[in-house]
Amino acid sequence: MPMRAALILLALLAACGPVSREAAERSCFRQAQLAAKPRGEIAMGATSDGPVARMEIEVSSDYLAGRDPAQLYESCVYRQSGQLPSQPLYSRPDWRN
Repeated sequence: MPMRAALILLALLAACGPVSREAAERSCFRQAQLAAKPRGEIAMGATSDGPVARMEIEVSSDYLAGRDPAQLYESCVYRQSGQLPSQPLYSRPDWRN
């Protein structure tokens, strides 16, 4: 039984280790987008039961606090990978604010 507990603990610790810079950039990009402005969607349609509508809005605490998306992106990538981003957020071709 102690060996099994040790293996579980080792697996949990391995999951907390650094990720590749590319993986960190992908996951941190979403955080930067939400810090820039809220995101949302509205869907409307009809079913046999009548009209249906759905609205979803996502607002981050970083946006509400007025934090700079570029600084958040850089610190997030560094925290996750131990490396700085390959390029600044605002120079990424897929960045649109």
